Amino acid sequence: MTRYVSDDFRFDLRRSVAETLWTTSGWSTVALVPGTVCGVGACYAPPHAAPEARLTVALEAGGIRIEDTGAPGVAGGGLLLAGGTWRLDGIERQGTYHRRDAAGRLVSLRVRSTLTPLHGQAGYALRVRVRNRSGRALTVRLLPELTSGPVGGVPLGAWGWMPPMPEQAGRTRAELVHEGLELALGPDGEDEFALAVRIGGTGGAGSPRQWAAHAERQTGQRTDRALAAVPRLVTDVPGLDAYYRRSLASGLVCLWDNPAFATTPFVATSGIDGGALCAYAWDTGGYAPHTLALMLGGAVTDILETMVKADLTDHYAIAPDGTGTGVAYAYSGWSLVMLAYAAACHGGLSPELLARLHETESRLADRFPAVGALRDYGSQHNLLEMRGSGWEHLVASPNAERAWSLDLLADLAEATGAALPVAELRAQAGLIQQAVATELWDPAAGWFRSRYPDGHTELAYSVQAFDALRAGACTPAMAAALLSHLREGAFLGRYGVSSVSAEDEAHYELGDVDWSGGGAYTGEAPQLALALWERGDARLAWDVLSRLLWMGEHFAYYPQDHFCDRPAAPPRGRRANVIAGLTGAEAVLTGLAGLRPRPDGALDWAPPPWLPGEVELRGLRYRGHEIDLRLAADRREATVDGRVRPAGTVAGPLRIVEVPDE
Repeated sequence: MTRYVSDDFRFDLRRSVAETLWTTSGWSTVALVPGTVCGVGACYAPPHAAPEARLTVALEAGGIRIEDTGAPGVAGGGLLLAGGTWRLDGIERQGTYHRRDAAGRLVSLRVRSTLTPLHGQAGYALRVRVRNRSGRALTVRLLPELTSGPVGGVPLGAWGWMPPMPEQAGRTRAELVHEGLELALGPDGEDEFALAVRIGGTGGAGSPRQWAAHAERQTGQRTDRALAAVPRLVTDVPGLDAYYRRSLASGLVCLWDNPAFATTPFVATSGIDGGALCAYAWDTGGYAPHTLALMLGGAVTDILETMVKADLTDHYAIAPDGTGTGVAYAYSGWSLVMLAYAAACHGGLSPELLARLHETESRLADRFPAVGALRDYGSQHNLLEMRGSGWEHLVASPNAERAWSLDLLADLAEATGAALPVAELRAQAGLIQQAVATELWDPAAGWFRSRYPDGHTELAYSVQAFDALRAGACTPAMAAALLSHLREGAFLGRYGVSSVSAEDEAHYELGDVDWSGGGAYTGEAPQLALALWERGDARLAWDVLSRLLWMGEHFAYYPQDHFCDRPAAPPRGRRANVIAGLTGAEAVLTGLAGLRPRPDGALDWAPPPWLPGEVELRGLRYRGHEIDLRLAADRREATVDGRVRPAGTVAGPLRIVEVPDE
């Protein structure tokens, strides 16, 4: 089978290093209770929220009450968790109870639960299947107890970074529905309980089993649509396939299809734990725009339209209703341009939308004071949110990204025929790049300085400097100096990249992993690998990406950030998932595999000169074409619509899809 389907993303819970796992239908999202076989925690289904809800389940069999608490040690002598599987459409858990009662009679049960977030209504279903291994007939009762906590509606415009708490006024209670709580099981008999918890009112007609089946069908259909154009990876490189699949899963769990949202699908930055169920421009467009465009198809322009319509001069994200939320972010303009570029490559972009995007980029740039050719991007509030002074005000990144975005706007204007001042855009981009290189570069340190309004400067060894390299702001000598810092004990750890060099005594710390050291935001390391592939540094690119392959073995979906010196993520205080988890797939497709989509609709292929093993992409769909790529040490071969196009040892890109006819 070429196309991915839901079952391709099953994940063994025994491998998970996440503190808590969630599952989402794109309408409702719900958490399991760690260590339990049947326990369920918080549930969100915008606008409904039940942040403190908890469903506990006990069983009664042979006169014995069997608790399911997840308690460790001898205190946890009830139902014992024995494993499970995370799936795109829910979470399966299995447990065992095997003890003798006071009279010496064996009570032995196998218990399997399936937790399914509902679709089309707010809540979840829980099916509990019990097999009697006791060797005698038993009556088994299910004893559910729902503690709902505050339950109620939260306006769609109020869903921001933190999971919301319902307002006091208008709070309700969650509703527990079941299909019977008693089973008569003969020796080796097996049967199932079915119940549901609804947090948004009575909902529609039907039963918990019917609601669960509907949600599972919807998830299957949503998955098929999202992955219809995404190629399957086949490789002999250990760990790469799992890393790629989990990267795709990370994108899938960020897609919401509630028709009350501003777009369908709506791309949340995170959302699976109820937090960041909004769309940041930076996360949405800045990390995996081509992979996202493959997943969304024509809907990617809807996302772009909605973000352009919102006032991102004062906000970093759009809430589910399309209104702005948060403060202005310095990276938003560049991120929108990157998303627009990908949209143009994969499906086309109207001149009218491009003109409005140009206006938005200009207004966003004007939000920050001009200092010569550069912009003063303000404090941490608008940049990386580091907890100390450092990468602030006049900085190489995102000034370099702005130059890049102006060049891309010029490219898009030429491709779409939009009436933008192309020569002026390119000239302005050149001036910015020159200013970054001459005004911010410290040749003695081999790094960029940040310049403050009072004239003092700081050397902050932030991973963002490598983004300036990717944006084209560095001479060969500057690039060599920057890359000399990409080494063990500085930016490289055994399990990833540090957002701040461990050699930076003033700025490196371990309490703020995503931007201050000891690890990084999940999109940063694969994006750095992609930048290196784009430069032709294939071995160094693989050295960076290979440090992340452990993540595919230990996360069902990728978290907001992770450590680089141990295989783990911060256990709490961060978002459980992130759309930038797609950057791993982006690095594979446009880095390791060398795909180069163009805004005129053509597709170039620039396979790297060195590979870590054999890599195949099967079933890529681009502009109506079906494409397979085969990369090995001794050959590079593309098959387009059934016709083989050997690349051999191509020195430059090979055009594998021509510019579409008008």
